[in-house]
Amino acid sequence: MSEPPKTRAVICVGDIHGFITKLQSLWKNLEGSLDRSEFETATLIFLGDYCDRGPATRQVIDFLISLPSRYPRQKHVFLCGNHDLAFAAFLRLLPAPADGCGFSEGWREYEASEEREGWFKGEGYEDMHLQGRRWSGKIKVKFNTVKGTEYQGSIYDAGPTFESYGVPHGSADLVKAVPDDHKKFLADLVWVHEEDDVFVNTDDGVKCCKLIAVHAGLEKGKDVKEQLKLLKARDTRVPKVEALSGRKSVWDIPEELTASPAIVVSGHHAKLHVEGLRLIIDEGGGYKDRPVAAIILPSMKIIRDTDELAK
Repeated sequence: MSEPPKTRAVICVGDIHGFITKLQSLWKNLEGSLDRSEFETATLIFLGDYCDRGPATRQVIDFLISLPSRYPRQKHVFLCGNHDLAFAAFLRLLPAPADGCGFSEGWREYEASEEREGWFKGEGYEDMHLQGRRWSGKIKVKFNTVKGTEYQGSIYDAGPTFESYGVPHGSADLVKAVPDDHKKFLADLVWVHEEDDVFVNTDDGVKCCKLIAVHAGLEKGKDVKEQLKLLKARDTRVPKVEALSGRKSVWDIPEELTASPAIVVSGHHAKLHVEGLRLIIDEGGGYKDRPVAAIILPSMKIIRDTDELAK
């Protein structure tokens, strides 16, 4: 295979879920995997889900906030994951619905789950986005049969996030405990990111592609331009954003993008899946015994926090 043209490296980092030591080890391994100049000028796309499950959400966000000043020649993109959206919703950081209706309009579609999921009913809940209420609620069913683990407070496993800021799960005091720079970080997260002219090694040689990064993926059977428009606008009229939280509906690349060609990269799915130009980089899935992974383009090399490169 011929050498790809010299171009900026693009590194896509999978879900971190509050594991600061994994993030630090992954970062060292990424740094050791590229020439110094390549790493210092790389584009870093973080695929979302910085909070919940792991014990150190606060430290993870501190680390991410520090990157632009520590690595001023890099480009940093921070995508919003479904967990991050819910965290931001609880802190009342989401933009208001464009139609002028309150967030409470979105509760109705899912209210059959309110009792089982124990939606938050504390201070400020009256006009909170649905996912904020679910995130901070106290789930009645304690065991997650799909994951084979105990829920950590809520359907989102948000308990460790509260604790990392020094308040108990479900406490309205979290709003005061989260520093302003963390609130700004969460408020500024983008729901989708596009890059032009990204090079990638394929079985057919080196291709120059458009790259679309979105936490879960794009829906098949729905107009891609319209999806991108709503994601760029961060349309909070929708109580459950499929591109941030869907599963089967967003697994594949929409057919209209296959002729372009376009890379679609996501995290979210608790899997490492690289098939053609569909990249799903979430080997960790928030499990403490699984690695956090990243992929480097154009080489398509997978780097994990557990690699021995940093030693």
